[in-house]
Parts: sequence; C-alpha cells; structure tokens
Amino acid sequence: MSNADLTTDAAPSDADLREAAQTALTQCLDLGSEETCLIVTDDKRERIGETLYAEASEITDDPVIVRYPPGPQHGAEPPEPVAAGLETADVFLAPTTKSISHTRARGDACEAGARGATLPGIRESVFVTGLDADYETIADHSETLHEQVRDADEIRVTSPQGTDITVEVGDREWLLDTGIVHDDGGFSNLPAGEIFVSPESANGTYVVDGTMRPHGLLDDGQQLTFEVEDGYVTDISDDEIRDQIETAAEEAGQAAYNLAELGIGTNVGVDDLVGSVLLDEKAAGTVHLAIGDNAAIGGETDAPLHLDGILREPTVYADGEAIELPR
Repeated sequence: MSNADLTTDAAPSDADLREAAQTALTQCLDLGSEETCLIVTDDKRERIGETLYAEASEITDDPVIVRYPPGPQHGAEPPEPVAAGLETADVFLAPTTKSISHTRARGDACEAGARGATLPGIRESVFVTGLDADYETIADHSETLHEQVRDADEIRVTSPQGTDITVEVGDREWLLDTGIVHDDGGFSNLPAGEIFVSPESANGTYVVDGTMRPHGLLDDGQQLTFEVEDGYVTDISDDEIRDQIETAAEEAGQAAYNLAELGIGTNVGVDDLVGSVLLDEKAAGTVHLAIGDNAAIGGETDAPLHLDGILREPTVYADGEAIELPR
C-alpha cells in the first residue's frame, strides 16, 4: 500500500471532483444516512477534503472534517485529536499529503470498528482518474489472483531488468485492497486494486523501473537496485533513497531497512504509470515491494517510513509455479 505523491497535476472541474467523491462515499464506503463520517485532510489537500465533506453532507447529517498541517513524513502519526476522531467515527476518508495508512492511529480506528480509506499523497487528477473505475470488477480480479497465491509458502518475482527475489510468506496473511469497504473495521487505499502481504523474510535482488519516491516516474532506462538478505535491504543503488532510509534508521534502527511488503496490482483500469505510487502500484500486472513499516498491514515492524517501488514487467511464481497476472 502506498505513501507516494504525484509531481504534476491538472485542475479537474468541481463536477469531476464531486463525481469521484460520490464514488468513494457510495460504491466504496457505502456511507449510510445514520452513520458518522470523518474527513481527515491537510492544508495541501483542502479541495479534495472539502469536496468529500460536501458530498458526505448530502448523505448523512453527521459529517465532520478536520484539517491539520501536512505531517513531517509518510507514516508519521497524526495529531492526537485526529487519532481520537478516527477511532470514534463510523466511516473515515483521509486525503492527506503524507500517508497515515501505516500508522497506529489508523490501525486502532479499524480495530475499534471504523471502516475507511486513506488517500495518501492524492492529487486532484489522480482522485478523478483513480475513482473513475468499476470497483466490483477490481474486486473480482483481486479475488482471482488471491486464489493463486494464498496457500503458497514462497513467492518468487523475476523481471527482465534483473529482479530475482524470493519472499517467505510464512504465517502472514495476504490482504486484498479492492476499494470495497462495507464491513466494520474494513480498510483500503483509494484509488484501490491490489493484493499484498508482509513477508516473514526475503532474499534476492529487486530492480525498480516504474515509480518510486522521491523520483516519481523513472525515466526510460533508469533503474533502482536493492539487495535483500534475511528480510532486510542491505544495499541500495540510489543515494537519495539511501539517505531517506538512513535518516529513518537514526530513529528506528534496522527496522528502517525491513522488506515490508510484496504487492501485486489488480486495477485493469490503470493503463499507464503516471508517477503517483498511490495509483501506479494498483496498475494490473505490476508488482511493488516496500521498505520499512508493515505493522499496520500484517507485519511486526514499526518504522517511520514505508517506501514502495514499482516493477513494470514482473513474472510471479507461487511455490515455483508461474501465476497469471491480471492485465
């Protein structure tokens, strides 16, 4: 699941934003007229937050919007009043600059029964494009893919760019991010469309040739290479990414280097990568691997970052058998 941003952004019309907000609130979250709805946003995502609040006001008499300055980094805990509001809401939506997906506040809210979606790093164009989708179809693709991998002990990923990494699933559970969040305690990113797992361990090499912070969409031929041993990243080819992780390691130690997630995109409506990890990691047929925190998504590692990198041309094997990826 993503923490990323998009570097360029057109300005969609108010009507387009309202349509996307309606999809999020009705098809994805199934907001009821008797339910409370909390919109969490920040100073840089105010237009999206206000649109969601306005549309929620048409459905329920109990909408609330809270806004705070953008957090210092992805995965940083929101202010305590925001955390308290999340935990007491029936439904929440969080279009924020810095992700709260992998925070204790979001996890505690879902454990308390709130259902919701985070929209980390969301831009207006991605909001409109990513919510212009049939999420029931996305859910079907996710279920089909899940059937192929859910009982596997090992998942191997290769690519023409040089990726060859094997992750050990162990007792960890695959999670589905379908965008359909109708049950108490349910959670999704929006835009949605992936299945993912927090590995118990991993070994090998992976080469990112799609999108990764802080670079956004990589140039043709640009590649970021990561070496992984016993579940931790041991070598990083890119100076900027290495600096981010070293800074996080000052606080979290080795946890900052944790190989946190393996995800597979299932959104067949995403045709091209655009430079937003939030959207690009959902592109059908891609794989993403993440470094850092996974405590909120089925793992046991707390870290103040979660960095996803997207592979364009993966082949995925479940216990040695190649699986069919959605396209």
